[in-house]
Amino acid sequence: VVAAVLFGLELAYRVRWVGLAGVAVTVAGLAANVGAAVARALAAGRVPWGNMYEFSVMAGIVTAAGFLVWVARRPAVRPLGVFVLLPAVLAIGLAGIVLRVPAGPLVPALNSRWIAVHVAAAITGSSVLTLAGIFSVLYLVKERLERRAAAPAPPLVAGGARTADRVEVREAVAGYREEEPEPAPAAPGSSRRVRLPSAATLDELAYRTTAFGFPIWTFAIIAGAIWAQAAWGRYWGWDPKETWSFISWTIFAAYLHARATAGWRGRRAAWLSLLGLVALVFNFYVVNTWIVGLHSYAR
Repeated sequence: VVAAVLFGLELAYRVRWVGLAGVAVTVAGLAANVGAAVARALAAGRVPWGNMYEFSVMAGIVTAAGFLVWVARRPAVRPLGVFVLLPAVLAIGLAGIVLRVPAGPLVPALNSRWIAVHVAAAITGSSVLTLAGIFSVLYLVKERLERRAAAPAPPLVAGGARTADRVEVREAVAGYREEEPEPAPAAPGSSRRVRLPSAATLDELAYRTTAFGFPIWTFAIIAGAIWAQAAWGRYWGWDPKETWSFISWTIFAAYLHARATAGWRGRRAAWLSLLGLVALVFNFYVVNTWIVGLHSYAR
């Protein structure tokens, strides 16, 4: 929370040392949560991702770690930490308040070597895709702000006006725009201090993050099917958890396919990414908690 506040201050006031302090606090918080996960593993005598509480904590850890990787690659995205860390804190907070269970051994259905493979991939893939969804949400906000700040449209011309008159109006408007001076820098205390990265940058971040997380999520589903064959004697049974994992996979696959083949950019792609994020959240919190299935023991 402290790191998120610091990043928010950097976003508002563009003070670099505040952002660097936010990175330091983020690293410290990440180390503390990793230590908590290690302590949980030692207490339970197993990998610390055998139930919803442990999964949620690990997802918060991976999301924050993924953001730090982007900060190392592109320092300009550092102020976005306020939008990334608060959901991570929310996931960990809900885990500690609502989902927490005492440390203990795994239920028999989970006592398999595949838990270290399938669940680790599921945590990593879903966390990275969640980060991509956050970038898409920010893109939609920034894109709307950019459209509202765009120059006004040319004046309307009556339908009966001559073509020459319309051309003259368009040339006049174009000349006005060329002579329009650049906006003055925002004065201290102005509401224009808050500036997100450009919409194009956020769109690229969402795409590249999705392209990285999608193969991991795909591997998680494949490993889960292999584990299901070993545990229940079938690879796929359309259990609610399996069904919604496939739905979320399909949405992100459609997102990447649309961008690669149909040239989707901008709002359409961002809304598709956001739909995938909603499917992931529904799959974890709603399906695991309220829908009865073979994965209900995950609580």
